Amino acid sequence: MDRSRILASVKRIRLISTELVENLLAGNYRSVFKGPGIEFDEAREYVEGDDVRLIDWNVSSRMNEVYTKTFREERELSLFLVVDLSGSLDAGTVRSRRDVQNLLIALFTLAAVQNNDRVGAVFFTDRIEHWVPPLKGKKHALRLIQDAVSFTPRGVGSDLGLALRTAGEALKRRGMVVVLSDFKTSNYSRDLSFLAHRQDVIAVRISDPLDRDFPVGGMVRVRDPETGRRVLAKGNSPAFRRQYREFWEAQWRQWRRECLRRKVGMLEISTDDDPAARLIQYFRRRRKR
Repeated sequence: MDRSRILASVKRIRLISTELVENLLAGNYRSVFKGPGIEFDEAREYVEGDDVRLIDWNVSSRMNEVYTKTFREERELSLFLVVDLSGSLDAGTVRSRRDVQNLLIALFTLAAVQNNDRVGAVFFTDRIEHWVPPLKGKKHALRLIQDAVSFTPRGVGSDLGLALRTAGEALKRRGMVVVLSDFKTSNYSRDLSFLAHRQDVIAVRISDPLDRDFPVGGMVRVRDPETGRRVLAKGNSPAFRRQYREFWEAQWRQWRRECLRRKVGMLEISTDDDPAARLIQYFRRRRKR
């Protein structure tokens, strides 16, 4: 993609995302993502009704009075995006999964900026392609969005486990990690467990109507964009279409099973969905919980 088209794409995504974030997303984002926990504030004199488990015995012994610890919520959040750049994301019937993904990246990134949070990302295929450290500021956020639109990966495959492991080892403070992928990969369960133990994780699965039903038609030769393997697809065969549907339903069930087992948040967005509307719905459901 040439520079003028990249800049035009970034500008279009920025305009759409900025309005959505300012008008719809920001309040939901702030109410759902509240920071990693609580931190010590001060020690003060104990008063009746205070939790005796919070008595600070060290301070109490020095002051000859009973003192208790007080805490405050740690508001600053670090939002980190794990972004799949594998070849299968370029496909889509209504629009490409990549287009949906880029809009979601912009929405999450600008919502984080509006909340004065740090935001970063790792882009991956069958290798780590690009690392953006978590930082604050609109200039940093816009650069991240531009990277998402313009970056040309070297690989075409998908090693989600490597990306999850890399993020888990690099992120020291607890925060929010959003995984943006079609999850058409395997061998990531152990690394998802490791990451979910340390971070609050949301798995956003970007799907397409073609994942559910193969179109009725004649025989066509289809190519796997990640492996290059070609398969003869029998669109006029009910048995083939049934097997196709059962295969992708099994993939979907595996994704849900892995996420539920590890208490990972789940959001599925199809290329025929409105990504912003689906994201707002998810925020509202999560806030109610």
